[in-house]
Amino acid sequence: MANFVCIFFCFLHFFILFHDTGAMPESSAETIRGSKSSVHIGAIFDPNSTLDGAIAEISMNLAISDFYALHPNYQTRLHLRVTTAKDLVDTAGAAVDLLENFQVDAIIGPQISAAAPFLVELGEKSQVPIISFFEMSPTLSLIESPYFIRIAQNDSVQVKAISAVLQKFNWHEVVLVYEDTDYGTGFISYLVDALQETNIRVAHMSAIPKSAEDFQISKALMKLMTMQTRVFIVYMNTALASRLFALADQNGMMSKGYAWIITAGLSNSLNVLDSDVVDSMDGVLGVRSHVPKSKELESFDRRWKRELHLMKPNSPLTRINFSGLWAYDTICALARAAEKILPPTNPSFVKPNTSESRKDFASLGASRIGSRLRDELRNTRFKGLSGEFNLINRQLESSVFEIINVIGNGRVVGYWTPEKGISQNLGPNYKNGLKQIIWPGDSTTTPTGWAIPSLKIGVPVKLGFPEFVEQHKNGNKTTYTGFSIDVFSTVLETLDKDLGFKVLHDFIGFEDETGLMDGSYDDLLLQIKNKKFDAVVGDTTIVANRTDYVDFTLPYSESGWTMLVLAKGDNRKNMWIFLKPWTWDLWLTVGTSCIFITIVIWVMEHNTENTEFRGSYRRQLAMILMFPFYAFVIPQSKSLSLDYMLHYYRFINFEVLMLVTGELVVRDCSRFVLVVWLWLAFILMQSYTASLSSILTVDKLEPTFDNLERLRTKDHFIGFQRGCFVGNLLEKQFNFSRSQLKSYGTIQEYHEALSNGSKNGGVTAIFDEIPYIRVFLKAYGSQYTTAGPIYRTVGFGFAFPKESPLVSYFSKAILLVRENETKMDEIEKRYFGEKVTSATLAPTISTGSSSLRAFNFGGLFIIAGIATLLAIAISERYIWQRPVALIRQYLTSDHPANRIELAAQPTAETDAGDHSPEVHQDSGNSGRISGRIKEDIAVE
Repeated sequence: MANFVCIFFCFLHFFILFHDTGAMPESSAETIRGSKSSVHIGAIFDPNSTLDGAIAEISMNLAISDFYALHPNYQTRLHLRVTTAKDLVDTAGAAVDLLENFQVDAIIGPQISAAAPFLVELGEKSQVPIISFFEMSPTLSLIESPYFIRIAQNDSVQVKAISAVLQKFNWHEVVLVYEDTDYGTGFISYLVDALQETNIRVAHMSAIPKSAEDFQISKALMKLMTMQTRVFIVYMNTALASRLFALADQNGMMSKGYAWIITAGLSNSLNVLDSDVVDSMDGVLGVRSHVPKSKELESFDRRWKRELHLMKPNSPLTRINFSGLWAYDTICALARAAEKILPPTNPSFVKPNTSESRKDFASLGASRIGSRLRDELRNTRFKGLSGEFNLINRQLESSVFEIINVIGNGRVVGYWTPEKGISQNLGPNYKNGLKQIIWPGDSTTTPTGWAIPSLKIGVPVKLGFPEFVEQHKNGNKTTYTGFSIDVFSTVLETLDKDLGFKVLHDFIGFEDETGLMDGSYDDLLLQIKNKKFDAVVGDTTIVANRTDYVDFTLPYSESGWTMLVLAKGDNRKNMWIFLKPWTWDLWLTVGTSCIFITIVIWVMEHNTENTEFRGSYRRQLAMILMFPFYAFVIPQSKSLSLDYMLHYYRFINFEVLMLVTGELVVRDCSRFVLVVWLWLAFILMQSYTASLSSILTVDKLEPTFDNLERLRTKDHFIGFQRGCFVGNLLEKQFNFSRSQLKSYGTIQEYHEALSNGSKNGGVTAIFDEIPYIRVFLKAYGSQYTTAGPIYRTVGFGFAFPKESPLVSYFSKAILLVRENETKMDEIEKRYFGEKVTSATLAPTISTGSSSLRAFNFGGLFIIAGIATLLAIAISERYIWQRPVALIRQYLTSDHPANRIELAAQPTAETDAGDHSPEVHQDSGNSGRISGRIKEDIAVE
């Protein structure tokens, strides 16, 4: 009976082969067969139970007929032996039968992924290549299996295309649904690694057994429905996937808001699925292999459909899939490789010397040409129906994937390549992005990637600073108001209006049985990690150590923290305030300059006819001390009345200065020095007036304490806001003793503690964040001020669980709200009346003195000093001429003939006589200038 079945299958195979070659007469075929070397190829799949096997068988038979019709002179012929296998045991038996009874030189298959490891090991022992174009587990190592060849695209490249799709739609969390077999788990490990490289988190992995009943699949789907993540990646065989999507559609998981992605194995076989199953998959995205269009492919498709109709007239197939194309190219590659090695006609298998009763793998023997056929197949390159046939590490090279939208048998919406990533098309007219996608539920809106349930939002409950967060209880109803709450509500409106999704929420106060806050802000944020709250909204500062267990949005306000202390009394009530515009060093420098300039003028004027610099020593000393003020404030002139003096400053120019100084000094150098002094005094007086005006008009408070180092002594106590992070920073980073720190909750407590001081049970200073200090100063601004530096913080933000996808959306909405300054200003004015969320404080934060220092006028004094020294050097030449003469005398003392008698120095009287005409001339000038001033006054 067994021989009869074998003969029947051989007859059927020869019938199909002769039918494919059509015009070749039977006698001619026998002649060719008799003169050609034979290479036997085995194939293991089940064309009766799965359509992929039927597609592959038809394609391989067509490939044999087509190839040898194009290459009739080839000296080799492939002979295909197809056997069936429905499970692992059948596959093992079929493989042994092919090797033992038919001595095949290569085996194509298996179609069952679980049987691949056994078949690969069997092929290695018998030195027969095992060739597969079906989906196999990526864990099947090509390196450790030298006789295993995959005529399919690399899964490691496929996962990169899937990751690119997830990144395109900003999906940061996914759920993996896969077949619970080696086939499924092997691929998932590749996929998880690729997702981690792109910071995409796997929220859950659902493994479904291959033999699962419908109720088990439904149970798994119901569990997925309870999760927030709405992006699912499916990796399983067509039979299991058909049931999965049919049940997902029944359970409402193919509706708006869901996103499904299928891998290449399923996308490549969409045409073998039942039409009802494909309809239930509408809106699914998939990646599949790319096959370039060609005339050969179109011709083959027509002949393949014709052949399919003859063999399976009732088949639901409408077109060939990728398994059929790879099967066709596999036969062509084998035929080319076989021709290159010219195998012996008989026998092609070497049998070992074993007893006939021994039945194990060693008794099967080894192929003579298997290793050579493998090597030639690995080096074979040609353009096939599926594209370029080129094996890299015994696996088909992958370069391009199509991204399809399952509408019918799949609509191509884009492509992915390793070089360019995702694009709408290939070739020179490159266009980035994807075409319009129809999502599940016939929606054109891109799913957000998660379901947003009603969020449980924790809110801080405290007595102080109700401007930020305040709780209101009215019976069983609790509401919350405040600056932070209103900002959050505005952000929610922006999310709904501008970003397209609505967030429901419930505020839950973080309080104990007494109605007070149940811990610190850190304790509140830890409730997110403990899954008691989904988020925290309030005046919560973004601090580095808090990011270990929560993720913050971008800040909705600026912030920082500093020191609050008592202020000194008002400077304007100080009787010595007139000294404040200048520091002591500037006063001393000005006084020294006055005395120096007077002495210089006295030296130049003392031996002239100027009576102002003559007289008793007492009179001359008084002149030296009073002359600068006398010259500037009360300029004397016998020809000017008091009315002229009132207009002195209106006519400041060089001629007027000469008029004013003309009666005070008589020498030109003295006048020059006096003009320099008046110029210096004028600038100093103007600066003094401006500084004094600023002190008298600006309400500036000075701190009573600004030394941070002194605060660390045991005599001082430090305050901070109860529950705030500042307390920990003061203890850990600023090295304050815990016994020094006191916490307070309200501005009234702040006021009382600072007023009492450390000696009376209060504190010397309170450290707090700037927004709270602004609120406090608004109430008690006349008594307190800030001191010391501002320690920067990021600001207030909303907190969410780690890696929550909501963070990016809320951050974007916060940016939109902050860019709209009108909204933020309205909220701040509603609660504070002014802007309090800036990190900068009012001028009261500055503790430095605004008095002018000598250094500010250093350049001015240097210029005046140089000018004065230059003037006295010109006027009183004897000061430097006499030392010069002495030096010359010393240098020439050894040569009497060249000695120079010291010239007599000009006397003071001679100098005075020389300048007398100038005095009279200046008197004349004074008369003319006086006349001009009188005329100007008369005009007015």
